[in-house]
Amino acid sequence: MQDDKGLAWVLRQHESKILQDWTGALQEVRRHGSPGSGDTQAQARSFLAAFAAAIRRSSDADMAGTEWDDVRALLTDLSRDRAVAGFSPTETATFVFSLKQPLFVALRESLADDPKRLSSELWAVSLMLDKLGLFSIEAYQNGREQVIERQHQELLDLSTPVVELWQGILALPLIGTLDSERTQTVMESLLEAIVEKEATVAILDITGVPTVDTLVAQHLMKTVAAARLMGAECIISGIRPQIAQTIVHLGVNLDGVITKATLAGALQTALRKTGQSVQRAEPLKVGN
Repeated sequence: MQDDKGLAWVLRQHESKILQDWTGALQEVRRHGSPGSGDTQAQARSFLAAFAAAIRRSSDADMAGTEWDDVRALLTDLSRDRAVAGFSPTETATFVFSLKQPLFVALRESLADDPKRLSSELWAVSLMLDKLGLFSIEAYQNGREQVIERQHQELLDLSTPVVELWQGILALPLIGTLDSERTQTVMESLLEAIVEKEATVAILDITGVPTVDTLVAQHLMKTVAAARLMGAECIISGIRPQIAQTIVHLGVNLDGVITKATLAGALQTALRKTGQSVQRAEPLKVGN
C-alpha cells in the first residue's frame, strides 16, 4: 500500500491519537456490560502496532501473506481468551470493528483535500477490518469448540470413576446413557485401573443407567471382553426387574457373564472369587 498520505502514513502520523480513541471506545463497550479481558489497552496497542507494520510491508489486499502472520496470531490468541472468559462472538468482533471510527476520523482529517484518495482509503480500511473481524469470529468459534470439547472430556472422565472396593476388586459405577464415545472412555479407564491395581475382578454397576437397549448391551459386552483380555473377570450389577425383562426381550446373550441385582451382591461374589471374606466384628464400646 502506498505510503504517500495513504493509510500507512496516517497510522505513523496519528498512531497515538488513534490508539487513544480506540481504547476509549473499547472501555465504553465494557462499561455497557461486556466482561473484562485483561489489559484492553495493551491488547489494542499490540494489535495496532502489528496492523501498522503489516500495512507498511504488504500490498496484499486479501491479507493472506506472511506479513499478516503477527496480526492473525494476535487475533487468534485474543479471540480464544475471550471465548474462555465468556465473551459473545459479537463482543469479540467488536474489538476489531471499533477500530473503524478512529481510523476513519484520522483519514478524513489527513485527506480532506483529496476526496478521491479519501474514498479509496476508507473503502480499503473498511474491507480489511471487516475481514479481520470475521477472522476473529472464526478464531472465537474454534476456541469455544476446544473449550466445549475439553469440558465434555472432563465430564466423561468424572462420570466414569473406577473405585477400588477391595484388594483385587474394582467397581465402575455407570450413570446416564452409555454411547460409543463413553464406552471407549469407560473401557480405557477400567483397563488402566486393572493394570495399575492388579485387579482380578471388575464390577460394572449399571444401577444409574436409565435404559438398556441392544446398543448399550453391546457396549457392556465389549467392555467385559476387553477386561477379560487383561485377565480380569467382570460382574454386572444393578440388573433391575425392568432391565432384566428388556434384556430377555431383546435376546441379548449374556452367557458367561455373572449378573447381580445389587452392588452388594456383586461384591460378595467378587470376594468369594478372590478367596477373601468379611467377618462381622463385635462393636466397639465407647466409654465405660
